[in-house]
Amino acid sequence: MRLEPSDVLQAANRSVGSPRVRGPHVLLAGATGALGEAMVTRLASSNAVRLLSVLVREPMVMSLQRVKDLHVKGQDAEHWPIQPADDGWILMDPPRLFHGREKAMLAVEPAELRPIAAWMRRCGVRRLVVVLPHQQGRLPEAIKRGLATLDEQAVAAMGFDTVLLLRSAQPGPRVGAAGGFLPRLAAGMLGVLHYLVPSNQKPVRAEGVAKVAACALELAPPGIHVAAPELVWAAASALEPEPVLSRWLQRQSEPGDNRLS
Repeated sequence: MRLEPSDVLQAANRSVGSPRVRGPHVLLAGATGALGEAMVTRLASSNAVRLLSVLVREPMVMSLQRVKDLHVKGQDAEHWPIQPADDGWILMDPPRLFHGREKAMLAVEPAELRPIAAWMRRCGVRRLVVVLPHQQGRLPEAIKRGLATLDEQAVAAMGFDTVLLLRSAQPGPRVGAAGGFLPRLAAGMLGVLHYLVPSNQKPVRAEGVAKVAACALELAPPGIHVAAPELVWAAASALEPEPVLSRWLQRQSEPGDNRLS
């Protein structure tokens, strides 16, 4: 059978492949460090995500399907272009020096939480997830489970349907790893303090934090939810995080009961 040119053009323009995903368009700020890498991998592989836009300082070529770069210029988020989206993720994990590509991505500092969240709200984001690094001993027990700073309070008042804040424990700075006998001796003596930190307040692997965050957003009802480091550790250590997170979200609605289990 002979093919006409019109037949060839129609075949070339015909859509092929898997059906269109109807999930949310996700904005991701802070795709740096081990946590950023794990979060990009999880969101990009999720069938529930229609499109993932990663904020970058320099244009990049994304090799993952349904992932694109969103180039933002300048430090002032107020002047960034509006990108209509449904969900927003803000991660605070410094870039790794040995990963050159992370230098092109947007790294988020704690002081940038409020302006970036405000920009995402102007983009139409209804659900916001913020993963905050937490150092043991910095926050009182009561504040671990609540809003700790004026910036967090401002973000909670921006009108998002759902705000999910996860406080993920981070390792403390290494002291005197290679600086002579006395620094190494001091590091060894201070290393004993590592055993005095409860296991449920120690750092969790980046893959575990990403799994807990994605599951928590899926289960979380509208409202403001703050996950303490102990909760993140318990959910990441369980065979499946859903039961731990479900109990926690259920207790969120019970006044005066903030127990973990």
